[in-house]
Amino acid sequence: MLMRIFLPLAGLVIAIFLWGLGVSALDAKTPIAAAFSPLNTAVAFREMIVGPDIWLHVFLSLKRVAVGLIIAIAVGVPLGILVATSRIFSQSTSPLFQLLRMVSPLSWMPLAVMVLGVGDAPVYFLLAFAAVWPVLLNTVAGVKQLDPNWLLLARSLSATRRETVWRVILPGITAHILTGVRLAIGIIWIVLVPAEMLGVSAGLGYFILDTRDRLAYSELMAAIILIGILGYLLDYAARTAHARWLHVKKSEHIS
Repeated sequence: MLMRIFLPLAGLVIAIFLWGLGVSALDAKTPIAAAFSPLNTAVAFREMIVGPDIWLHVFLSLKRVAVGLIIAIAVGVPLGILVATSRIFSQSTSPLFQLLRMVSPLSWMPLAVMVLGVGDAPVYFLLAFAAVWPVLLNTVAGVKQLDPNWLLLARSLSATRRETVWRVILPGITAHILTGVRLAIGIIWIVLVPAEMLGVSAGLGYFILDTRDRLAYSELMAAIILIGILGYLLDYAARTAHARWLHVKKSEHIS
């Protein structure tokens, strides 16, 4: 238990030490490098989190993440089930999906702004587009790993397609969906900041641009640290939900 706490802290201390060394090495060549030092960043971080402004940006960013993730789940899960259960649909769409999956979500930024305008709509589109693929692929993997006897039993009981999906497939692939959601959260969080540079008036991406324009480099670095912390907490929440679901299902199986 002690090592589980000590080792991560030791890693953070070493990283901060190397960060400070890097800033010191660059300070002679770049006068503004000192603004990115750990000490100046820590001071800016404390001032930033005690003020109300940053939390409005955090709230709006988290709202966009939630909307993008909900859209990705609403689209990715049904499509994944269709791909896994319909050979015709799979053969018709798999090349298209693979092609789209390999396109960077940020490549759609100009088109998203031209079609959807400036505001939240293009951000939602980019986040949902980035997140839908891990959800879809993990849904497909989950359906393919289902016990075929479950589906045969559902057919033998004259279950409709809808009943089979709701009563057999979805409960059986929830763990895979949660894995896809966790991966989607990581991708969304990476795409969020550049997506919020599309013209929105608030959000963490906007805040990064604002600190750059104000030459508030210590605050910019502090915002980057905050983004990393929030991303870690989101991933931790997703991992916890996945682990608890597996524990509940295991307990039900044993009982």
